[in-house]
Amino acid sequence: MVRNHLFHFLLVSVFMLCSTLCFAQAADPIVHLWYNSEGTAKIQIFKADDGKFYGKIVWLKVPLVDVKPKVDGNNPNKSRRNDPLNGLMILRGFTKHGDHTYEDGTVYDPKNGKTYSCTINHQGNTLEVRGYVGISLFGRTAKWTLAE
Repeated sequence: MVRNHLFHFLLVSVFMLCSTLCFAQAADPIVHLWYNSEGTAKIQIFKADDGKFYGKIVWLKVPLVDVKPKVDGNNPNKSRRNDPLNGLMILRGFTKHGDHTYEDGTVYDPKNGKTYSCTINHQGNTLEVRGYVGISLFGRTAKWTLAE
């Protein structure tokens, strides 16, 4: 009798542990580290407490200029032009639409200091990041690759 209870307890415990691990591994597929299309930066995409997706630069191939960290020198807000690029939030406010598409967000391009409407399309080990003005037809798509 005690053996049956012990066996039942172990079986239930193993089932609960496996269920927990399966759900924990079911993270969203874009929540990773990605190389930008030029391979000059890594962007960490994460899901925030508001349920939306964001991305920030966490690595630069060339992090320094004249022994100083690269800064956001083209930012339209003059008070932000000395902010370091490393740690800069460049993706904001994306919501998931379907299995592979993320919409309603923006992408910031520190090369020109402009922010664009943006969609992200997840394709396995790549992301198609499309920034545009007005409608998606008038834009540019960059392919980012998974950085593991």
